[in-house]
Amino acid sequence: MIDSIEALEAIYGQPHERAVRKQIDFLNEDYQAMVRLSPLLVVSSVGIDGLDNSPRGDTPGFVRIIDERTLALPDRPGNNRIDTLRNVLHDPRVSLLFIIPGIGETLRVNGTATISADPELLESFAVNGKPARTVLLVNVEAAFFHCAKAFVRSDVWNPESHVPRSALPSAGAFHKRLNDGQFDAETYDREAPARVQNSLY
Repeated sequence: MIDSIEALEAIYGQPHERAVRKQIDFLNEDYQAMVRLSPLLVVSSVGIDGLDNSPRGDTPGFVRIIDERTLALPDRPGNNRIDTLRNVLHDPRVSLLFIIPGIGETLRVNGTATISADPELLESFAVNGKPARTVLLVNVEAAFFHCAKAFVRSDVWNPESHVPRSALPSAGAFHKRLNDGQFDAETYDREAPARVQNSLY
């Protein structure tokens, strides 16, 4: 078992200088461009009960750049577990991974977050007349782009590699198994498309 930094470095050596230089403590114009083009990100947080990764998505640019060291991420209706928000109240550290369809490079942003319920800020993120429920304000402490190797290896952007939905149980089937068979999976799945569309915002 590897149990020391020295043992790890004996295997991997030292990072290339360019891998170190790409990390900065603000969002430069290139990194800001990645934020503006990203319709999807994953928020990582840590709380009293453990870790959490939560996907967030909307139209490209839904994460607002307040300035080169501040991002604003609106929160939309969901399942009300609010795991990320609970975690931020316990430990403000967060990590964001911005993903852009068709692009191999990703943007990683580490920092600390606060939760705002300021009415004017929430209203500024309104969609279809519905304001954000809260806004996560992220103070950028480190930002760097990640190379495309993971996306090249996975071939994730190749439509021919996409998995048909029928390869997995439906959402209703997931719920049915988790509820010992006491769940109307057929009705849940039939109503899902309209339910999702009507609850996006």
